[in-house]
Amino acid sequence: MSKNFELMQEFLKETEVDGERSTSAPPKPLLFPGISLGAKGPAFNRAAQEECHKLVQGVFLADSSLSRAIVFAAVERGDGCTRICVETARILASNTESRVCIVDANLRNPSLPGFFGVSNHRGLLDALANEGSRVSTFTTQLEANLWLLSAGGTGPGAPPALNSELLGARLKELRDEFRYVLVDAPALNVHMDAIALARNGNADGIIVVLQADSTRRETAIKAVASVRQAKIEVLGAVLNRRSFPIPELLYRRL
Repeated sequence: MSKNFELMQEFLKETEVDGERSTSAPPKPLLFPGISLGAKGPAFNRAAQEECHKLVQGVFLADSSLSRAIVFAAVERGDGCTRICVETARILASNTESRVCIVDANLRNPSLPGFFGVSNHRGLLDALANEGSRVSTFTTQLEANLWLLSAGGTGPGAPPALNSELLGARLKELRDEFRYVLVDAPALNVHMDAIALARNGNADGIIVVLQADSTRRETAIKAVASVRQAKIEVLGAVLNRRSFPIPELLYRRL
């Protein structure tokens, strides 16, 4: 039994792994658009795309009647959460006609604009500071039905902004304007921002990202416990950068 499998089993004993859920009919195959990461490096490998593919099928599109707002957070910094969030948003936008918005809530170190090659000018912090303007005026359209709400102005006031009452109102406004909202948050073992973003019904829950053969078991268990203690649902997990100890074709036949 691989170390990766053992980690996922212990980490998500009571959670649906990778967001997989049973359905009465087999899901339609999803598209895998080529992801443009600008200066951040080459496209994902196929295994990482498939993790995001399962997430889109099992969490976002499992019930077509639901709109979804979901926070993405890594267990540890460097686990690849932002790339997973970006790829999931791209696959989702390519497989639905609904409006999709990806939000950069990593206010201390925003990176989403760099992934898409756009400016961080005007974003979430600006929307919080300008209550009279609609939140959609601070978004940037990236593709036919994909928008980005960048972090916007950063600084010492960024963390307190996540605990403001206006944050909940702005996230609700986003949910009214977009069918799917994906929020990229800092790592759970570094800051409590992901919990602040998801609590009080601001989001439906959290997707946790782990890095294969890197994320520490004790840190992962502690991170999930903190989420559940805040009464936030862990909707699933993505095991990023998993490798195959045997050739991938043989692995799939086991």
